[in-house]
Amino acid sequence: FAADSADAVRLTMQIAEHKKAKSVVKSKSMVSEELHINHALEQIGVEAIETDLGEYIIQLAGETPSHIIIPAIHKNRYQIADLLSEDAGEKLEPDTGILAGYVRRKLREKFLEADIGMTGCNFAIADTGSIVLFENEGNARMVSTIPKTQITFMGMERIIPTLDDLEVMATLLPRSATGQKLTVYMSVISGPQREQDGDGPEEMHVIILDNGRSLQLGDPQFQELLNCIRCGACLNACPVYRHIGGHAYGGVYSGPIGAVLTPALNKNVDQWDDIASASSLCGACYEACPVKIPLHDMLIYLRQRKVERGATDFVEKVGMKGFNFLMSDAKRVKALIKLGRIGQKLLVRDGHIKAKIGPLKGWNSYRYAPSMAKKTFRESWKDIEQGLEGTFPELDSVMKARMEKLVADRKDSGGGHHHG
Repeated sequence: FAADSADAVRLTMQIAEHKKAKSVVKSKSMVSEELHINHALEQIGVEAIETDLGEYIIQLAGETPSHIIIPAIHKNRYQIADLLSEDAGEKLEPDTGILAGYVRRKLREKFLEADIGMTGCNFAIADTGSIVLFENEGNARMVSTIPKTQITFMGMERIIPTLDDLEVMATLLPRSATGQKLTVYMSVISGPQREQDGDGPEEMHVIILDNGRSLQLGDPQFQELLNCIRCGACLNACPVYRHIGGHAYGGVYSGPIGAVLTPALNKNVDQWDDIASASSLCGACYEACPVKIPLHDMLIYLRQRKVERGATDFVEKVGMKGFNFLMSDAKRVKALIKLGRIGQKLLVRDGHIKAKIGPLKGWNSYRYAPSMAKKTFRESWKDIEQGLEGTFPELDSVMKARMEKLVADRKDSGGGHHHG
């Protein structure tokens, strides 16, 4: 049992040094990414090779996963072909069959040479003491059968009671992750090789990691985070993730789950609070989540805690007060729009604002800010209304009567005192 990432890395290094390991093959494991275990192994002279195709691609690129399930989703086949061609020392065509074939041949040698196999753990079964691996490529079976020593990294929340519960998860996880009815391979491993077994490791070590997970126990706002099965459905549904990509979140876990999980695991430290604001709070993540974690509510709780701690930036406070002052009066808004149109003329080029000044500096380093429209919607509506006048006389009278009634009802209920 490892209380934190430092403990988990220390235990892993002890095993690797005891076995005099020269190379390690790894199947996909988000916990190992959380520990930065590849870097730790390299520091003691052990070669760590990712064997999941997507993980292998981003390892060659020197990058981190941008998606929980599909780590190289941010790269196209031409970029991948360039990476693998450089690795192969020859030109490889950007054909998925050719590229996968090259990786398969290369990794087969690595499997046979490896001293240690490392895996993650999708689920752990309390009743039988087994760990369960879900995969589509077969690499996890190679990692867990050929090397003589196996190390499995398991988040402490991965435990389910019985094999009956596994049946539910075996239906739930693939459908939510990749839309499959069943995953291609499901391995249930209950220890090292026995006398009657034809293959398997001689030693098996399971490192159970806390690393901030127990902080959520008993917390009414965040305990449900521990229900996450790492399917990635919330990432696929999130409009923000789809536009900015996984690396923009700055941590191992991206998307809506990362925006909540990363601050939670790090005791909500200030440096991670900003990613809680990278959300439209539309609730698409909750709708997609198979275990119904209310991520949109949790994002609000994180923002609330930040304000309650007084961690809000002074400039942000002043900015929000100014925004409140301007937006609470229609006349002020109209005046601001007119000033904005005049002021932007100095900055607009080809219909965009490209200047990297003030609050635009961060945004315009990666994309252009749109210029203000020549007419607001309200101004455009006047022209549209005049053009349509008399086109549908019956509808016009009905709509006019409905609008008059709505305005009268609002005045009667005391709602007519708002500005504008």
